Amino acid sequence: MTCWQISSFDKIYIVRCAYSQAREKSVSLEALQARKKEKRRMEFTHIPVLAEECMEGLNIRPDGIYIDGTAGGGGHSYLIASRLSNKGRLISLDRDPDAIAAATERLSEFGNAQVVHSNYSQLRRVLDEMEIDAVDGILMDLGVSSYQLDEGSRGFSYHLDAPLDMRMSKEGMSAADIVNTYSEQELARIIFEYGEEKFSRRIAGNIVKERAVRPVETTSQLADIIRNSVPQKARREKNPCKKTFQAIRIAVNGELEHLSHGLDDAFSSLKAGGRLAVITFHSLEDRLVKQRFAGWCRGCICPPDFPQCVCGRKPQGNLVNRKPIEANEKELERNNRSRSAKLRVIERSAEADG
Repeated sequence: MTCWQISSFDKIYIVRCAYSQAREKSVSLEALQARKKEKRRMEFTHIPVLAEECMEGLNIRPDGIYIDGTAGGGGHSYLIASRLSNKGRLISLDRDPDAIAAATERLSEFGNAQVVHSNYSQLRRVLDEMEIDAVDGILMDLGVSSYQLDEGSRGFSYHLDAPLDMRMSKEGMSAADIVNTYSEQELARIIFEYGEEKFSRRIAGNIVKERAVRPVETTSQLADIIRNSVPQKARREKNPCKKTFQAIRIAVNGELEHLSHGLDDAFSSLKAGGRLAVITFHSLEDRLVKQRFAGWCRGCICPPDFPQCVCGRKPQGNLVNRKPIEANEKELERNNRSRSAKLRVIERSAEADG
């Protein structure tokens, strides 16, 4: 056996090489983690719709407390946080774990921003836990995010083949569960009421026929059933899958129930002069928001034949914009998904606390 002698110089060289390799490995690991973070941020890139209009509608006070009820990729939240002073505070909520991760990274530079994994319908509970009585403004950007549509594995899009999921929270009953277990009558009701689809009975009937042969487990399967259930003329006019996919998504996530509860909690959590801004993307959402806002702005509810008011009811709020604000041509060119967006803003009046 040959014995090698190592000089002091060689020892120093070996140590330096080992340190250099370890350092390179550490740097490579840091670079990899940074790339992963950037990839996740880019994956959840969500162009905030009606961004400046929302900021103007909220009338942000630098030292105020604000809530973004739908953090998403953190686009709107970032704009709110950047307008706040060190005394101000932003609380961003979302039920989607992917959104929570993306928004947390996006808002990491702000010491006054906090991201909470929660549905906006639980807004009041979140504020109670933080011992916050009232806030200066709340934003709710409803519907499905661009990331959720574009990420095929989430099962929201009829353009991509993926498991039939559609769960915003990644928990609970999926779209596949509804499609494969609900009765034909219940499916028809959901598709008609939540999708406003006139061919709902035919689509529901064909879903039931198909699942008797094999389970409907992918978006492509469901899309094919829908296309084969509507007349050719309807197929030529526009994609016939949109309404049914919307309807099932709403049912999976309980969107209208959460919205109804969330609106009440949000409005009641505003300070006098505080504002609630809501962006809707389809008629069912917008109708609910419009009617709720109108009810809060209504004063006397006495019968019309009464000579004078005896109920003493005062308006609880005032509309900031009489008509919904929609995207201008410049924004439509930049973000086609803003085409159906409508922004409504209401301000809570002092009488609401009296």
